[in-house]
Amino acid sequence: MPAPTFAPTPAAHADADATTGPRPAALPVLDLSLADDPATAEQFRTDLREATHSYGFFYLVGHGIDTDLPGRLVSTAREFFALPEADKLAIENTHSPHFRGYTRVGGELTQGKVDWREQIDVGPERPVLPTGDGHPDYNVLQGPNLWPAQLPALREVVTEWNAAMESVADRLLRAWAESLGQRPDVFDDAFGDLPASLTKVVRYPGRVEGGTDQGVGWHNDFGVLTLLLVEPGKAGLQVEYQGEAIDALPIEGALIVNIGEMLEWATDGFLRATRHRVLAPPPGTDRVSVPYFHNPRLDARFPRLELPAELAVRARGVARDADDDEIRDEYGYNALKSRVRAHPNVVEAHHQHLLVR
Repeated sequence: MPAPTFAPTPAAHADADATTGPRPAALPVLDLSLADDPATAEQFRTDLREATHSYGFFYLVGHGIDTDLPGRLVSTAREFFALPEADKLAIENTHSPHFRGYTRVGGELTQGKVDWREQIDVGPERPVLPTGDGHPDYNVLQGPNLWPAQLPALREVVTEWNAAMESVADRLLRAWAESLGQRPDVFDDAFGDLPASLTKVVRYPGRVEGGTDQGVGWHNDFGVLTLLLVEPGKAGLQVEYQGEAIDALPIEGALIVNIGEMLEWATDGFLRATRHRVLAPPPGTDRVSVPYFHNPRLDARFPRLELPAELAVRARGVARDADDDEIRDEYGYNALKSRVRAHPNVVEAHHQHLLVR
C-alpha cells in the first residue's frame, strides 16, 4: 500500500526570524482519492490519523475539486480587495452583530496584537436567533452575511467554494472516525443540517517600514478542522512542530488541512490542534488565502470518543486554549470567545454586555 509522501521542506521565509535555525521535517501529503478504493482506504485512514497525531497539519491532494475553482476564487477575491475603500467599509463588520463582513487592515487581534491583514468573513445564511435572557450568548453568531453590492460574483464563487469544502470535510471526518475505531457517522449529529462553518477571504498586504511582521499571530483554530487555500507561490504560513517552525508553502492543487480544538477535545489530545501563524509578506508584495473552518452546530455538544486501548494510551490530554481558557464540549462557547477576542470593535458596537463576562 502507498505510504504518505512529504512535501520538500521549502527554504525559510526570507524575513523569518534568523534565530529559528534550520526547519524540521516537512508536512505529509495525503491523497483523498485513496479513501475511495477498498485496496487503499485502510492505509489512507491510518496515514490520516498518524499525520494529525504527529503534526496536526497536512497537504491534501486528490480531493476532486474542480480545477478552475481555486483560481476563480482567488481572482474574485483580488477584485474585492481592489474595490475602493468606501465600498469595502460599507460592509464593515461593525455593521453586523453577527461578526460578518469586512475587516480593515489592522482591525483584528490575535493574542491581543494587531494582525496585518484585511478580510471578509462569511458564514451560513440563516435567520437571526433570539438573544437575551434565557438564550445562550453565542446565538449572536448566526445571521445574514454582508456582501459587496459592486461585486455579486464574490457571493457566487464563495458559495460554490463552501459547498466543495463541506463535501471534502465530511469525507475526512468519516475517515478520521473509522481510523479512531468509531462508526463513520459518529460526528454527524453534531453537524446536522445547521453546521456553523466560517470562511475568511483574506489578503495580507506587504509590510511597511517599522510595521508589524504579524500577518496573523500564533494561534490554534477553535473549531473542528480547517481547509486552507493559499495563492500559488506565496510563503508565510508557519506550523509549529517539536518547538520549531515549519514553513508551509502551497503545493499546486493541494489544500492545507489542520485540525482544531474540538477534535483535540474529542480525542483527549490524541489529535492535537497545532499552533500556526502567518508572517506578513515582504514590502511591495501581498498574499491571498481562503481558510474554510468546518464547525458543528452552535448548540452542539461535541462527542467525546472512547478510543481503542492502543490509541488511548497515546493520548496526551486536552490542553487549555492559547488564552489559558478551558476548551468546552459546547461548540458555540468556544466560537464566541474566539470572536470576542479577535473583534473587540464588533463587541463594542453591538455586545457590550459581553465585555464583563
